[in-house]
Amino acid sequence: MSTPLLEVSDLYVKYGNIEALHGISFTVGEGEIVTLIGANGAGKSTTLMSVSQLPPPEAPKVISGDIKFRGKSILGMAPDKIVSDLHLALVPEGRHIFGNLTVEENLKLATFARKDGQTEINRDYKRVYTLFPRLDERKKQRSESLSGGEQQMLAVGRALMSGTKFIMLDEPSMGLAPLLMYDMFRTLKDLNAEGMTILLIEQNANLALKFAHRGYVIDTGEIVAEGPCDELMEDPEVKKAYLGG
Repeated sequence: MSTPLLEVSDLYVKYGNIEALHGISFTVGEGEIVTLIGANGAGKSTTLMSVSQLPPPEAPKVISGDIKFRGKSILGMAPDKIVSDLHLALVPEGRHIFGNLTVEENLKLATFARKDGQTEINRDYKRVYTLFPRLDERKKQRSESLSGGEQQMLAVGRALMSGTKFIMLDEPSMGLAPLLMYDMFRTLKDLNAEGMTILLIEQNANLALKFAHRGYVIDTGEIVAEGPCDELMEDPEVKKAYLGG
C-alpha cells in the first residue's frame, strides 16, 4: 500500500486539563473522501483543528502521537505553512468569513500566501465562480449581506483560492436548506472528481456516508468503528447510534 497522504497516529490532545482525544489513528489517501462521524462533543472538530496545527487556545494541544503529511511529521509546523506549503486548508464550522469585506475581497485574501503566479490564481477565481455562480453575481457585495448558504459557498471558495489540494470541512451543511445542502455536496463531489482530497465532518451521518469513500466513527475521543462507507451503513451499531436504524 502506498504512503497515505495524511496519517494520524495514536493522537492524544488536551484542551487545558481536559483530554479530548484518546489515541486516535486514521489515514486519508490521495484523492479520497474520508468522513469522521460522531455525536456532538465526540472530538471531530478537535481532530481537524489538530491537523491544521492551530495554536492554543483556539485549538487543543497535542500531548503525544503524530500527524504526518506525505510521510513527514507536521507537528509544530506553523499554521500558515500548513496552507501555503502543504496546500491543506480548513473550512471551519461557522464559516468565519470577513463580513465587512466583499465576496471578492474575501477570496483575494486567501491568495496572499500563494507561491504560484497570477495565471494560476486567475484560473482559480474562474473555477470558484464557475462552481458557485451566486458568488460571481455577488462579488461586489459585503459578505455579511449574503444568505447562510452563500456564506458557506464563500467559505469553501476561499479555501480553494488558497491553492488547496486537500480540503477539510467542518459541518458544511450546517444551517443550509436541503436543496442548498445537496448542491454543496454535488460541488464537493465534482471537486473530488478533479483530484481534490477531502476530509469531512458532517452531523448528517447518512449524507456523509453516502458521499464519502471511507469513514471513521468517533465516540468520546476514540475511534470505535471504521471501514468503507457502504459497510459502515450496514453496521448494526452504527445504524442504531447514528443512522436512525
